[in-house]
Amino acid sequence: MRRTVVALLAAGLALAGCSSSTHGSRPDAKPSPSKTVSKAEQYLKVAHEISFNGSPSDIDLLLFPPEWCKALDAGHSVEWMLSIAGGGLYPAGDDWGTAKADAYTLIVSGTKQFCPRNLADVKEQLRASGGY
Repeated sequence: MRRTVVALLAAGLALAGCSSSTHGSRPDAKPSPSKTVSKAEQYLKVAHEISFNGSPSDIDLLLFPPEWCKALDAGHSVEWMLSIAGGGLYPAGDDWGTAKADAYTLIVSGTKQFCPRNLADVKEQLRASGGY
């Protein structure tokens, strides 16, 4: 038993000693790819930094960006999206809500991640209204 353990340790040390001067990395080795962060994760990261009145779930928060993108693609304004008489797409639920400035932050983040083709227009509208 002892001889087996000693032999295994020796083999392991021998293998460890076979590394090149680059500390075990091969010169032709490609770096491992970095973790890709999804659009949803990037949007939720911003959402989690916002103070809400209540506690929306991630599922609740993720319902809005696709609807915002549809409205923007249809030519509607941010003001229209947030109005009750218009789009009714203000980021709020039955037991949660947020301030208008935070709603703007969510819309910018959601647009950036889910329909970046509309981002410049959204920012322009918010700047013109003094909200961004």
